[in-house]
Amino acid sequence: MSKLWGGRFAKDTDALVHQFNASIHFDARLYDEDISGSIAWANGLSKTNVLTDVEAGIIIEGLEEVRQEFYAGKFEFQSGDEDIHTAVERRLMELVGPVGGKLHTGRSRNDQVATDFRLWVMRACDRVNLRIVDLQQALVDNAADNLELPMPGYTHLQHAQPITWGHWILSFFWPLARDSARVAQVRERTAVLPLGSAALAGTAFAIDRQALADQLGFQQISQNSLDAVSDRDFAADFLYAAAILGIHLSRLSEQLILFSSTEFGFVRLDDAYSTGSSIMPQKKNPDTLELTRGKSGRLIGNLTGLLATLKGLPSSYDKDLQEDKEPVFDAFDTLDITLAVMAGLVRTLQVQPQRLAAQLEPGLLATELADYLVKQGVPFRTAHGQVGQAVRLAEEREQDLTELTQEDLQSINTQFGPDVTEVLKVSAALAQRSIPGGTSTSALKTQLLEARRFLENI
Repeated sequence: MSKLWGGRFAKDTDALVHQFNASIHFDARLYDEDISGSIAWANGLSKTNVLTDVEAGIIIEGLEEVRQEFYAGKFEFQSGDEDIHTAVERRLMELVGPVGGKLHTGRSRNDQVATDFRLWVMRACDRVNLRIVDLQQALVDNAADNLELPMPGYTHLQHAQPITWGHWILSFFWPLARDSARVAQVRERTAVLPLGSAALAGTAFAIDRQALADQLGFQQISQNSLDAVSDRDFAADFLYAAAILGIHLSRLSEQLILFSSTEFGFVRLDDAYSTGSSIMPQKKNPDTLELTRGKSGRLIGNLTGLLATLKGLPSSYDKDLQEDKEPVFDAFDTLDITLAVMAGLVRTLQVQPQRLAAQLEPGLLATELADYLVKQGVPFRTAHGQVGQAVRLAEEREQDLTELTQEDLQSINTQFGPDVTEVLKVSAALAQRSIPGGTSTSALKTQLLEARRFLENI
């Protein structure tokens, strides 16, 4: 079959140029969307009498046959198929004859590919959100099993205040909730139909574009044909959402890598989600987590690459836009497996309570002493400084903070009473923080309930 655009050319395309120009090696995955869009277009053409009902029926039946060939893995590409649109139309005409040549009436590959790509991204958003929810469920289940298990909290990777394992692991649930909302917003902004915009000026045939949108599942139609064929904001939006999601997965991975090390020992990774060393028999490496951390860089690179492509383009369609799909496809493929692997890893994670308990050293309770003084009427800045003196005194004596006597504390501030020892307990520190989002039992149960409600609403 000759090229869709070959009539005005006197010589064939150079073989290397054809290879350079072709996109079939990656846009073939748009076949389902391309066929669905073409069926909708055939219906639209029949309603404007460009196609008779019989012709439209023949074309639609042929397109469904092409779709079945793809489903069955029997579709055969040919050397002249430069993109998925060419391949589908070529095969359609082989099946139904010259009437298939009427399908492209009033349509350009510019609005065709924009439509196909938007449909694909909409479906990709749905798939990514299913993967996010699966990981969130794994986090919730793990949190429920260890909701009130005390552990040290960290800032600057230094011991800070006591928290619980449930509180810690749920801190990764809520970024994923924002990711889920962000992906849903990308889907909504993607659901704008460009079909009918033709090459750049709009089609010359009275196609009912709203009917096209309704048939294909778009929420609205584009308002400017020039903008419609060149708009790739939705692709950049998807890549931004993917990059932020990748960063959140990377942060979770980094923390679990640390927590699974010999120095921490807070968790053990399941053998199914670890690898070994080719030279050191004892090694159990967190390669799954390291790859997840590494792939965040790939996702960020996909975003920056597309933004660089888009930044200098004039209005309407330019061939540069062929570079939009590979980073989006790659981002989706990366997230699809990474989210699934991380969900499995979290589900099989073994928390080590004894190692957590061993790190609950008294220094974590220094803030409790300051809060104690504040409740006696001492300004917080004064209390902060005086507790700092107590910490320094304990260090100089090579003692724990809790080993200081009441007399020792009263030498710094006489308002330290005999009840001060009651606040120097991990359980008391956790219970004190009963506000929403805090570490008390009631706050933790409420947070867990809210997380479950989020998943139910999704």
